[in-house]
Formats: sequence, C-alpha cells, structure tokens
Amino acid sequence: MSERKVLSKYYPPDFDPSAVKRTPKHLRGGTKLLTVRLMAPFSMKCVQCGEYIYKGRKFNARKETTDEKYLSITIFRFYIRCTRCSGEITFKTDPKNMDYVCERGAKRNFEPWRDPKADAYNETEEQTLDRLEREENEESERLEKDKMVELEEKMMDSKREMAIADALDEIRTRNARIERNEARGDEAAIASVQDVADEERVKAEREDEEAARRAFMTDSGEKVKRLVEDDLADGNGGGTPKTHDDIPPPPPSFAKAKKPKKPAVNSLGIKKKSLV
Repeated sequence: MSERKVLSKYYPPDFDPSAVKRTPKHLRGGTKLLTVRLMAPFSMKCVQCGEYIYKGRKFNARKETTDEKYLSITIFRFYIRCTRCSGEITFKTDPKNMDYVCERGAKRNFEPWRDPKADAYNETEEQTLDRLEREENEESERLEKDKMVELEEKMMDSKREMAIADALDEIRTRNARIERNEARGDEAAIASVQDVADEERVKAEREDEEAARRAFMTDSGEKVKRLVEDDLADGNGGGTPKTHDDIPPPPPSFAKAKKPKKPAVNSLGIKKKSLV
C-alpha cells in the first residue's frame, strides 16, 4: 500500500528563513537566449561532417544580442545545429554590408555575385560616410543641372490643376441646374430636357449641313460644278436628235436559240389516213 502524500514538511530547529534568497525565474542561470524560428540566410558547409545546408532551410535558433553596434544598429548573433552531426554553427548580422557573417562551425559557399574583396566590404566607417556623402552630392548636382525635368513637372501640375478646376465647374453647373429644376417642378424639368434635346438636334443638323457643303467643295474652296455631257462635248451642242443610222447596232447575243419541236405523231412514224 502506497504512502499518503505528506502535507507537512520537517524544518530543523536551526532553520532561518531570512537566510534563503529567492531569485526570479527569468534571472536565474545567467544570460538566457531567446529561441526564434529562422531560415538559413546563405548556403554553407559544416566543417565537422561536410554536410551542405542550403539557403532557406528552417532552424530553431537561439538569438543573442551582442554589445557590438554599427551606426547605432544592434548586431545579433544566432546559434544553430548541423542537421547531420548536431555541431554548433554561429553567424551574426552585418548591417554594414546588409548581409550575414559566418563565425564558426561552417564555411560559406562561393557566390559569384558576392565579391568579399570589393571595396564596399573592406572600407571603414569614415570611408562609407564619405562615399555616401559624395553620392548624395552627385545626385543633387544632377538634379540642379536637369532643369527641363522640373519645368515639365510644373507644366504637368498646371495642366492637372486646370483639368480639376474645369471638372469642378462642370459639376457645380450641373448641380445648380438640377436644384433649379427641382425648385421649378416636373414641368420645368421636362421643358429643360426638351430644350437640351432640341439644341442637340439643331447642332447635329448643322454638322450634317457643314459636312455636305464640304463634300461638294474643292481644296481651294470652289464649288463643284456638274460636268457637261459627252454629246455636247462632241459638238452636238444644238441638241439635234440622232437619226436611225447613227444609232449603233445592238451587241451580239450568244444565247442558245431554241429549235421548234416537231409533231409527236410524225416522230413515231404513224401516218394518218385521209377519209377521201
């Protein structure tokens, strides 16, 4: 039979509770690293077992905040384990080059687009600040020289403002007309609609007349006249009628002529006897 749970504990006679110091749980054991979920920022090779870890593989890493800083940007260190030998791999952030630096446990694979010997990776903070200042000055000089771009932008802004103002005027006019029609009543609204329709119809008729007038005008603006008939041009201007001999014969016809049919009696060889 199992013993019952002890409800009271034994304290020796010389026990001093004031001598016991309690430390909060989050402060015990020194510095505690935060566990985060991340992906490998670059492809690497483990130096212990030779396992290749591709870029983007997910790990449960421990995150450590270092005392190093770059332009008041905190640098973080991450600890991961190799997927084959469980060896510890450490890398940290590199805000200077917007990249990561592998510290120990692995070797970064070669990347053709990344040149570690370039000036951007080896320059100091002063050189970086000078380069950024020089690039900013060059950009400002280029913008000062390019005055045409600024002029075009001003013209586009003015055109946009004019278009907006025209649209607002049109909206205000339409709203005023609607309010005026509502105040007059339904009959006034119908009359205004009819007036608008009549104006549009008259405008369409004028456009048609103008198009017809332009169709019968030459490029120089002269009115097109009717051409004289061929018989008047040949000298028959008196209007004398043509004789029968002058009329040309009709054109020949190539239609097949139908032959008259023979009587059916003769075709069968039957002869009629005369009654005489």
